[in-house]
Amino acid sequence: MIDRNLINWLLEGDPSIKFQVYRDLLKEDKPNLQEDISTKGWGAKFLSLQNKNGHWGIAFYQPKWISTHYTLLDLKNLSISQNEKSILVIVKSILENEMDKTFKKKYEMTVNKDVCINGMVLNYASYFKSDIDQLKQIVDYLIENQMSDGGYNCQSPRKGAVHSSLHTTLSVLEGITEYKRNGYRYKIKELSKIQKECIEFILIHRLFKSDKTGKIINNNFTRIPYPPRWKYDILRCLDYFQYANINYDIRMQDALDLLLSKRKSKGFWNLQAPYPGKTHFAMEEVGKPSRWNTLRALRVLKHFNQI
Repeated sequence: MIDRNLINWLLEGDPSIKFQVYRDLLKEDKPNLQEDISTKGWGAKFLSLQNKNGHWGIAFYQPKWISTHYTLLDLKNLSISQNEKSILVIVKSILENEMDKTFKKKYEMTVNKDVCINGMVLNYASYFKSDIDQLKQIVDYLIENQMSDGGYNCQSPRKGAVHSSLHTTLSVLEGITEYKRNGYRYKIKELSKIQKECIEFILIHRLFKSDKTGKIINNNFTRIPYPPRWKYDILRCLDYFQYANINYDIRMQDALDLLLSKRKSKGFWNLQAPYPGKTHFAMEEVGKPSRWNTLRALRVLKHFNQI
């Protein structure tokens, strides 16, 4: 059972936290709280920074964390209303225009040929109930680019990667799950098969370990910053599993034990340092009790009967 004092502390937070606490921990529907996300707190701050052309930052994917792409992902993760007009307009524009534009770094590439970006776009575009005809090219592309080990790697279409990435695989999984949750049916059988295979790919790695040596793949996978951006970590993955209503598997236990080990004596989890880059604003303070991490951890542990 979750300590009521901890629940009360969470309910003192931003409207997005309150709404998700009621929805996920207390199993109460609070539509008025969801409407508050657009007008109060973090959601209102994000919306206030939207440019006249509908974008955030400079463009769709620049600068990285304050771009339109990552801001839309933030807003979706706040559980902002799916009917927020200014968001619907820019998502439609992205699907119509931005997915075919070219930008350059070390090599020339198109946004619509980055698997990770496709997964994230499918995630928030499905959440905001985009027209299926605008999602078909994303779905087709993801189906075409699944790797032989069951997962995905954003390097595979352009650099010939031979092993899937946990980062990319989870981004695609989140997109597929949001697509299914919102009632889309186009190529749903293929996507459901891919979803199972991607989950198995993650479980083979016990969420953060080499399937060959059992060693931690990347120490960053054991950190729990927020927002996670495109980066993989154990809490983001476990939170995906509870969101997708995936049943407990013994191969999750190492990650669950690690998550529990990060819990402080008063029952909360701290915020770990964010990934470098520009941000619109800090939602929480690094090294201090984090409502985001505490909420996410509690709903994970509740789902898997660990508390």
